[in-house]
This record gives sequence, structure tokens and C-alpha cells, in this order.
Amino acid sequence: MQRVGRARTVRTSDYTLTNLADRADTPAKVPVSSPVTTKTIVVADDTAFVRDRFRSAIESAGHRALTAASGRELLELLRGDARADLVVLDLHLPQARGVELVRTLMALEHRPAIVVFSGTIATPDEVRELAAFGVTGFINEYVAPPHIIPALAPHLFPDNANRRASPRVILAINITYRVGNAVASGLTLNVSSGGLAIKMARPLAIGTPLRVRFRLPGVATELEPEGRVAWSEPGVGMGLQFTRIDADAQKALDTFVQARFFSNRKA
Repeated sequence: MQRVGRARTVRTSDYTLTNLADRADTPAKVPVSSPVTTKTIVVADDTAFVRDRFRSAIESAGHRALTAASGRELLELLRGDARADLVVLDLHLPQARGVELVRTLMALEHRPAIVVFSGTIATPDEVRELAAFGVTGFINEYVAPPHIIPALAPHLFPDNANRRASPRVILAINITYRVGNAVASGLTLNVSSGGLAIKMARPLAIGTPLRVRFRLPGVATELEPEGRVAWSEPGVGMGLQFTRIDADAQKALDTFVQARFFSNRKA
């Protein structure tokens, strides 16, 4: 069998197992995504530790990071010269009124995408109120730094990303995915009821169809949904939108996500 770069290849009965993410080159049949685009991200949280962690991760990824510690500071920033692509928002900032702050942000001339810190949400009702404004992105404020940009990527690149309507759970588990006759292994970054993200340096192109196999913690059986690449960012990874999943697997995934969403509320 012909080898490409340093890819490790193993012949099986019906497919080729290849470490696609580590290849020095990639076959034309498995297209990769285009270079990264710099974005401006505002981190609005009243805790300096959270602001500093997110700013560091954002700047390390080559993006511009701005911070705000109150609702007034956030609005002054956005009404000034800053043209933010994304606001990562503490829903209950000082000098702000919860979901009403989101309404105000949506009325700005340059309206940014919004991701809410899940630990600042008190009830499922607030999730529904946010959804009415089109806000469906959530992230835990204490997520590990390597997972910050992958979790934000679908909202940083809205033209290329599918914004799943259910909250994402940060989760690092082994996963295998099959593209045609090539099968690779990787590590998940997060999961939701409608898809997941996979960490990789050279992600596949948007629209690439693939089948994945993984096992959720505490779930005895493996899930094997089919999907397509919904967002792709070099050096970060790619997001998969499920297009086909059986009823039992969907139920297990829904239960897993819902049980963890409100488990780390901000005090």
C-alpha cells in the first residue's frame, strides 16, 4: 500500500485505518479547510480570573480579545469603536438586567454573535428566553483553556458553522470517524444533542460526510451517528452536525447533555 507522509496505515477487511490528523499531506478525496481568519471577541464577566483565562486563550489563537466587567462597561465598549464579532457573556453582569442585556445588544447597529456562560444561567426558562433572541450558544466559564476556542468556533465563523440549538457539553473522549474507506481516530472537544466537535490540526472541509463511533461516559453501548462537517477551523478542529442517528442513541445523548448543563452554576 502506498504511504503518504508519516501516516500510519493498517489494512482491514473493508477499509483503511489512517491517522488523517497527523498526515504530512492529505489525499485530494479528503479536502481540508482554509486558513484562519482573525476575529474580535469581547469577554464580559465580573470575575477577573474568568476574563483573564479567556483573553489568554483567545489571543494565543491569534484573535483580538477585549474585556468588560459590568453591563455599563460592555455597552460603552460596543457603542464605541470596537466592532466585536462575538460577545462571551455573563448573563448577570453588574449594572445589567439579565436577558434584557441581550435585548439591548441585539439592538446595536453592529450586532455581535453572543455566547452565554452557562454557569450564569439560573433556570431553563432563561434558556428559552435566550433562544427567542436567537442565542443558543453556551460555554462553561471554567472550561479548560485548550477547549475555549473550539467551543467558540461555531459562533466565530457563522457563515460556515451550524449553530446547534442545544447546549454543548465540554467532553474529551476517544472517537473514530470514517470518511469513505478511510477511518481515523481523534478526541472530542464537546457534544450536544445535534452534533459534536473533534480536535484536529488539519480539519476536513465543510460539507464532508462522515460516520462517527464513540461511547459516552456511563453509557454501555456505542453511538454510531452519521453526519457532515458543519464548521472547520485549522489548528482547532471541526464540528459535526448529525444527519442520521437512531432513536436509542439520540435519547442517550439528550439525557447526557441535559444532566450536565446546569451542574456548574456560578455562585
